[in-house]
Amino acid sequence: MDLKINGAAIAAMPSSIQVTVLDLDDAESTTRTADGTLHRDRVAVKRQIELTFNTLEMGEISPLLQQMSDVFFDFTYPDPMVGGYVTKKVYVGDRPGNIPFEKDGIIYWSGFKMTLTER
Repeated sequence: MDLKINGAAIAAMPSSIQVTVLDLDDAESTTRTADGTLHRDRVAVKRQIELTFNTLEMGEISPLLQQMSDVFFDFTYPDPMVGGYVTKKVYVGDRPGNIPFEKDGIIYWSGFKMTLTER
């Protein structure tokens, strides 16, 4: 898979990628009538991409996080709606990882994941 951040190969390959197509509605003009009919004002269709990683060494996780340190960055990934690779301007949300462990002097992180949301 050819995942890129700002045109460079992603520093660590995720073990799974989940792409969600999001409909964003106008909160004020999207309403339901008394009979339950939805009157919808969709203002945009965006992507949210969840990346999950297997165990990563400190030397892998640090460059990955540094690639995503800008407020917004370009992310290239396979998009199911487009049917091919696309590049979207995204931001990264929380980046939780399980408490690291150390083995033979190397620190490892497990269960690391992040969510990228299209701007």
